[in-house]
Amino acid sequence: MGEELKVIVFALGNEEYGIEVDKVRTIERLSPITRVPKTAAFIKGVINLRGIVVPVIDLRGRFNLSETTATENSRIIVVAVADMEVGFIVDSANDVIDIDTDSIDIPPEIVGGIKAKYLRGIAKLGEGRLLIMLNLSEVLNKNEIIQLEQLEV
Repeated sequence: MGEELKVIVFALGNEEYGIEVDKVRTIERLSPITRVPKTAAFIKGVINLRGIVVPVIDLRGRFNLSETTATENSRIIVVAVADMEVGFIVDSANDVIDIDTDSIDIPPEIVGGIKAKYLRGIAKLGEGRLLIMLNLSEVLNKNEIIQLEQLEV
């Protein structure tokens, strides 16, 4: 048995993804997003979260998945990446679960159209259920982090 890893489960389309709980600051309902010109298409803009300006990224756009209309279940998961907070728009945030780190396998080159560099691994949860674990440091590359830091000013 490896270590227990507490993970927030969220959905993009039919796939389930996980982010370690200790990287997540808060999960919010979708709120109005202020668009910022001259940013990558997947950077939707910024929100004011309790007095803090937080850049917001559409994970569907980041992973080149087809965009959908926001629903009642859509959420913004605010995570800590490289000493800054960033919001990820997801279809829904479903659950908090414990995963045995031994159940996490190295990801194949592409999973559901998403390149392996964005993934930490694939967790096998039993009953044929798989959880795609995100590698937050790769979801945003260094240039994008610099661009997002400029949005916070």
